[in-house]
Amino acid sequence: MKSINYKKLWILLLERNISKRDFRERCSISTGTMTKLNKNQEVALSVIIKICNTLDCDIADICEVV
Repeated sequence: MKSINYKKLWILLLERNISKRDFRERCSISTGTMTKLNKNQEVALSVIIKICNTLDCDIADICEVV
C-alpha cells in the first residue's frame, strides 16, 4: 500500500531557513494539520495548495507517494 511522505517539505524549509512554527503561521494551518504533516498522514488538497502558494513551489517539491 502506498502512502504520502512530506520529507521534501522539511528539506525545503531547512534550505530556506524557515522554522516549522513560522511555516505554520505563514500558511495559516492548524496545529492538527501540522501534526498530520509530521506523521506523514494525508491532509486536504486545499492545504497542500495553500502550502505551495505560500512557498511558491509545486506539489512535487513538498511531498511524494512512496
